[in-house]
Amino acid sequence: MTAAPPRAVVTAAAASLLRHLADVHGPLMLHQSGGCCDGSAPMCFPLGEFVIGDRDVLLGVLDLRLGVGEAGATEPQDDDAVPLWISGPQFDAWKHTQLVLDVVPGRGAGFSLEAPEGLRLLSRGRVFDADELTALSTDTPMVGADWALGVRPGPSPLPLVVAEAADACPVPNRQS
Repeated sequence: MTAAPPRAVVTAAAASLLRHLADVHGPLMLHQSGGCCDGSAPMCFPLGEFVIGDRDVLLGVLDLRLGVGEAGATEPQDDDAVPLWISGPQFDAWKHTQLVLDVVPGRGAGFSLEAPEGLRLLSRGRVFDADELTALSTDTPMVGADWALGVRPGPSPLPLVVAEAADACPVPNRQS
């Protein structure tokens, strides 16, 4: 049986931006927006500034200590740990998809910490294959109510940082 894949990965460029933002603002958190003001952009906030609901789902804790292709041996702490959340109903719609957090030039809306940097976070998605979905079928995602009680996930046994978004969600060959 295939090991359960991480529900979220980050590109090296996005991890670098998050490291910079953590140096400036301290510990961070991310929430995958479900629409409204910023469309469906991932939003970056100082840790605790965005209130997590009891039914919000933790997609993963990004470990900013890691490089491309590395897996975590220990739980990330403090500025190195960036929890990534999504609302429960939105998770139900996306649960078959791995979120790939990327960064692109441009300016998103003013709510997210990266807005003044001339860059914006972008969510890409990759549909899990049949083996991955089977592995995930026994995985119960952590929700905000668990987090509020102090429950934390362990380190991911699989890499969370990819060099480029195409490494996690390749673009099919295009015919001219």
